[in-house]
Amino acid sequence: MQKHTYFIADMHLGLPLYDPAERERKVVRWLDFIKDTAQAVYILGDAFDFWWEYRYVVPRGYVRFLGKLAELTDRGVSVHFFPGNHDLWAGSYLCEECGVTMHSAAPEEVTSIGGKVFFLAHGDRLGGGAPLSLTLLQRIFTNRSLQRLFSMLHPRWAFAFGYAWSRKNRLSKGIAVPFGGEEEVQYKFAVQAAQRQKIDYFVFGHRHTPIAMSLPGSSAQLVLLSDWITGATYADFDGECLRLKTF
Repeated sequence: MQKHTYFIADMHLGLPLYDPAERERKVVRWLDFIKDTAQAVYILGDAFDFWWEYRYVVPRGYVRFLGKLAELTDRGVSVHFFPGNHDLWAGSYLCEECGVTMHSAAPEEVTSIGGKVFFLAHGDRLGGGAPLSLTLLQRIFTNRSLQRLFSMLHPRWAFAFGYAWSRKNRLSKGIAVPFGGEEEVQYKFAVQAAQRQKIDYFVFGHRHTPIAMSLPGSSAQLVLLSDWITGATYADFDGECLRLKTF
């Protein structure tokens, strides 16, 4: 049986909008759907609307999703997790309990899959192209001293604050953001990067808008994954072509 590599992003599990429990069940059904054909699954950020790990405490919920990740890795499927701007604090729990490979050291990575070169990222921090306000927030959120201070809060208050912040952040922007064409940050970054090195596919999340398009001046393609709040799109690489699909 031909093995596939799958890409998914922006499930925002835990976001109290529409039916969050059904959203998790749908993601789990998708993981069940692909498990027999998958050799690898790449989760490109914002799987959770908010995630924080204490040494002995993790967020309540997500049992079905976390259990399914563990089942996949137990079956030999390689599961990769790129933190997004909502779950950038994901750490050792997913590695140690679910067998997931974490890609927390850098927001972007170039890798070879089936002889093709993929540029993978959540898409919120590409090449320093993020707005100044977001850059400042990223520096605050990734500051180790501030993280230690936050960990001193009782989980009841820390999680209440985290969920409220992430919910406000998501809803203030709207669910999906229209594709900005040539002015889109992801588009401009991919065009410039494709001129510097050979890339076959750029795959990003973050924008919540499904896009698959060829880039000018190269053979590269840009693929933006949509969210699972109002839809359910993913990318499927069969060893030859990468295609956007709907579950």
